[in-house]
Amino acid sequence: MKTKGLVFLFVAMVAGLAAVVLGTRWLQSKAASDGNRIAVAAIELQLGGRVTREAVRLVDWPSGSVPNGAFNDLAKLDGRVAITGIQPGEPILESRLAPVGTKGGLSAVVPEGKRAITVRVNDVVGVAGFALPGNYVDILVNTEKVGDRANDKDQMISKIVLERILVLAVAQEANRDETKPKVVNAVTLEVTPEQAERLDLARSVGNLSLVLRNQVDANPTDTAGITKAMLLRTAAPVPPAPARTPVKVAVAPRRPTAAKPQPAPSAPRSDACVEVIRGVNKVTECF
Repeated sequence: MKTKGLVFLFVAMVAGLAAVVLGTRWLQSKAASDGNRIAVAAIELQLGGRVTREAVRLVDWPSGSVPNGAFNDLAKLDGRVAITGIQPGEPILESRLAPVGTKGGLSAVVPEGKRAITVRVNDVVGVAGFALPGNYVDILVNTEKVGDRANDKDQMISKIVLERILVLAVAQEANRDETKPKVVNAVTLEVTPEQAERLDLARSVGNLSLVLRNQVDANPTDTAGITKAMLLRTAAPVPPAPARTPVKVAVAPRRPTAAKPQPAPSAPRSDACVEVIRGVNKVTECF
């Protein structure tokens, strides 16, 4: 009985193993019968890197889950440029490639209508190397307040001039999959033409600083900047009021008016009167 039990157990194990093998082969043959083969990365493709025939390969893919923009012809991928990092085994999609005819390099990553500008940084300005490709930063400038007295240190102001600027590259590295801090002396930023003008002026009139911000925080900020007097909570000196200059008001000449006739002066009256009779005539004389 014991020997029969072992035989039955062995037969069951062999039957189970055969069922697994046959099932696997059936699934593979069904997937192959669909005839869907798409291109995937054979090696890691760097951002801005050119795709070659050796860097891609075709693999079988279920027909019901083929992603949009997938390629089934390797010839169509030859010479294309990746605008994102692609790991080995990942499908190569049209949305992850630059337009046809684009040359490799960082210029392929810059979107239409945007520009790339590089600013000099150090270990402090560059947020200790944490400003990596793919991160967003604000640009802070420390300069002299406009309209105040020159060379007056109390009138220095610190102000955010640009917000949520994308870091394209640090030094000559543009890999966005890197997470380790890297202290460099230059950072390349993605800006609009108007932002490029503001940034170029800001670095010529003061000292720049990068402020690292959350990648999903798109809320704009509205600050007035801070001066030394505000920082130390002291009242800013009030300039003396300029002396007032008397204002002369021009008075228009008066138009002449017609003179009113004046009454003839009356003879002075007196209370001393004398009645004089000359012959038949009688006159009253007053003094």
